[in-house]
Amino acid sequence: MRHILMPIFRGLKTGTRVRERMTRGAAIFAAVLFAAGPAVAVADETCMSPYMAKITSQEDFVYVWTLGTKGVGDESDKLVTIDARPGSKTYGKVVNTLSVGGRNEAHHAGFTDDRRYLWASGLDTSKIFVFDVATDPARPRLHKTIADFVAKTGGVVGPHSLYALPGRMLMTGLSNDKDHGGRTALVEYGNQGAYIATHWMPTAADPRGAAIEKVADGYGYDARVLPRRNVMLTSSFTGWSNYMMDFGKMLQDPEAMKRFGQTVVVWDLHARKPLKVLDVPGSPLEIRFAWGARHNYAFTSSALTSKLWLIHEDSPNVWKAQAVADIADPSKVPLPVDISLSADDKSLWVDTFMDGMARLFDVSDPFHPKQVYEKKIGAQLNMVSQSWDGARVYFTSSLLANWDKKGQDDEQFLKAYAWDGKELTEKFAVDFYAEKLGRPHIMHFGAYSLYGKTGIAAGK
Repeated sequence: MRHILMPIFRGLKTGTRVRERMTRGAAIFAAVLFAAGPAVAVADETCMSPYMAKITSQEDFVYVWTLGTKGVGDESDKLVTIDARPGSKTYGKVVNTLSVGGRNEAHHAGFTDDRRYLWASGLDTSKIFVFDVATDPARPRLHKTIADFVAKTGGVVGPHSLYALPGRMLMTGLSNDKDHGGRTALVEYGNQGAYIATHWMPTAADPRGAAIEKVADGYGYDARVLPRRNVMLTSSFTGWSNYMMDFGKMLQDPEAMKRFGQTVVVWDLHARKPLKVLDVPGSPLEIRFAWGARHNYAFTSSALTSKLWLIHEDSPNVWKAQAVADIADPSKVPLPVDISLSADDKSLWVDTFMDGMARLFDVSDPFHPKQVYEKKIGAQLNMVSQSWDGARVYFTSSLLANWDKKGQDDEQFLKAYAWDGKELTEKFAVDFYAEKLGRPHIMHFGAYSLYGKTGIAAGK
């Protein structure tokens, strides 16, 4: 195995050769990994792009993109670095913070394909902050700020998912600068920060050649790809006028509640052309493709209807969507948010924001998921990241600044757990309010090994 994997990862030291090596090597890496079975300890998150460099050892750090909060610390959005190395003197502690100045509604982030830069977005200002995580993984540096995203993209507002493609970053928008509604687009930038293209979501008025099952709302949220089937899927949420509104006020506004997405779009990945608009009511959020070589399907969850959906290739090049399970009691609107599919495609973590619960579903039969475990993580819960070997699971708490709970239920944390297949056991927790950091949203893993470095050699 070593002789197969090492040529792929050796490219991490060669700069311009990384992209080519990873593009060719992604499929080889996945195939070898699954063939090897549990003997291979792989740390990386299971939701990452197949084009991206992978961590093949214990993760060293967890990077947390954090919302600045009025009256808390410097009140600015920041990238927080937490030590995840067992045995380290600072294990489970904050080892670095990097503020970007101001509050931008910090939300999602994603690495470039070579893993050297982490792009992080603000849903309010539409600014993008590019962090250098390769020079010193323990102390990321702000490399570049992209402040003209709206103008460059032709009016896209709210960059959300940031997803690595070979040599470029694919981003989903949530809104637009004309009416601040949900009509939006996909956007591509080069790894060096140059704008490339905007691809508007299909609507009934402008389907862009796509077949429409029921409606075409033009909304966006997440994007994930399945390269071997030349397929990309995008989901749909809501626009700026809703996600920047107070949550309680929005729930009482009938017109606002109508402004949520109800579609998943199937795209020709290479041509960036929409092929079909699937009917998935209730605002489908995160998309997670299966990793198996013959598993042509993905999961998503609908936030408002609390259902688990399967998007699957029913016959060659024909994709369908169907609801396959309820998440908790839909009548109570638990608000499912993030999901995480295991590397063997057998289990799926589902977080629900309102009750602070993490639920595990057995999805070995993707058409008939069954809940097999649940645990209350906190008063509120949002993001989940699990290691590739499934042994570690991380959770964060913040959804949106104006949607987070108030008072004593406004808990803001990162919690790390060990998972033995039966029970989550807490390893450490960081209270982001006590540390005067703000509201933790998305997290990603970092490691010295990606860049030919070690903590000892780097003097850490």
